[in-house]
Amino acid sequence: MTYEYQTADPAQYHLLREYAEYNRNHPTEAESLLWQYLRGNALGESFKRQHIIGDYIADFVCLSMKLIIELDGGYHHTTEQQMNDRQRTEWLESKGYRVIRFTNEELFGNINNVLETIKEELYE
Repeated sequence: MTYEYQTADPAQYHLLREYAEYNRNHPTEAESLLWQYLRGNALGESFKRQHIIGDYIADFVCLSMKLIIELDGGYHHTTEQQMNDRQRTEWLESKGYRVIRFTNEELFGNINNVLETIKEELYE
């Protein structure tokens, strides 16, 4: 199996790598919860967290299935952030990834529904 990797601009990669590492070591409560269900091939596929793709850091990605999972906290409700999220999603989709988003409220309110949606996206 081969993967196509999209790497960041070399001028930004070092900063992105530091930020991704920081985020892995200091996850949000929502990221910690979802990681407990994704780690160790728990859904039958391998996921990475805080993974650099191009100039972006995906919250979670299954590279073999080209599926990205994004968790949206409160700041994602701002108009500016929603526009940035749309641009990010469009770029990632142009590289062949599928992007699914969940709010933190969805995750905490019904983790089983979130996991079912992820499984459906993995195996559709």
